[in-house]
Amino acid sequence: MMNKMVPALLAVMMGATTWLAGCSSQSTNTQISTATVIGSVPSETSDNALGEKLDYKIIGIDAGSGSMVKTEEVMNLYGLDKWQLVEGSDAAMTAALIKAYEAKEPIIITGWTPHWMFKKMDLKYLADPKNGFGGAEQIHTIVRKGLKEAKPAAYQFLDKFWWEPADMESVMVQMIEGKDPEVAAAEWVKNNEAKVAKWVEGIQPVQKEKLTLAYVAWDSEIASTHVVEHVLEQKLGYEVELSQVQTGPMWAGVAIGDVDGMVAAWLPSTDASYLKKFGGQIEDLGPNLDGTKIGLVVPSYMNISSIEDLQ
Repeated sequence: MMNKMVPALLAVMMGATTWLAGCSSQSTNTQISTATVIGSVPSETSDNALGEKLDYKIIGIDAGSGSMVKTEEVMNLYGLDKWQLVEGSDAAMTAALIKAYEAKEPIIITGWTPHWMFKKMDLKYLADPKNGFGGAEQIHTIVRKGLKEAKPAAYQFLDKFWWEPADMESVMVQMIEGKDPEVAAAEWVKNNEAKVAKWVEGIQPVQKEKLTLAYVAWDSEIASTHVVEHVLEQKLGYEVELSQVQTGPMWAGVAIGDVDGMVAAWLPSTDASYLKKFGGQIEDLGPNLDGTKIGLVVPSYMNISSIEDLQ
């Protein structure tokens, strides 16, 4: 297997694993400085407004991701002109969240489910009365045009791939507890042979054909992509190359045929702009997971319940 993973994944693995082991120090080489984000936040008992406590910052992830694009739209919808959406990564966002949570300080992040942070911390979504983020979504499998004819075994498997949020979460938790994504994926496949057998039933394996998959450095997509990679290699005989990129290049790579596919398209809302741009150049095989959600997330100890409270 060839894997073009970048330091963001290593950062979230080391940072979250250190936290889970009970250590208080966190470090990550990302654009967000956790000391800057929460180091000077006044006490919850001060008379300052929440916005002033947080320096009017909402902690986001990688620029250009569907989650960030949608959050900017929602901020405009609610007139949050004073607030700034801070760019970073999944690793930086979770590091900032962990530090704030340990200190019981306020913080607002762009969040989504499935995600391991909801299993490890008591968090809540802010109500979205204007439905700016939309309702529950699905994660879709997207492939390049012509894949059905060029690599029929891979196409058939990707078309069958379907799992539940609990499946994805179990892989993510193993990763955060210190296992490499490849190991966590392999263990999940071993423990779920009946489900995997249905994915590959009736598909003729190949002899070391090359296949490229793109994904973004979100724990959810790291989990799903590594499970798919493991099945393609161990059950169907492919040599899989993983390309970790940002959301826009992921979609563009499939559209122009530089990569064969991805299992990381959040639709119909989060990645709507990319589907509109590239929809005529790709093939949508439909959902591989149902019941996802994005929104603004805060620790449950915060005395705030709605996005309207930020106005």
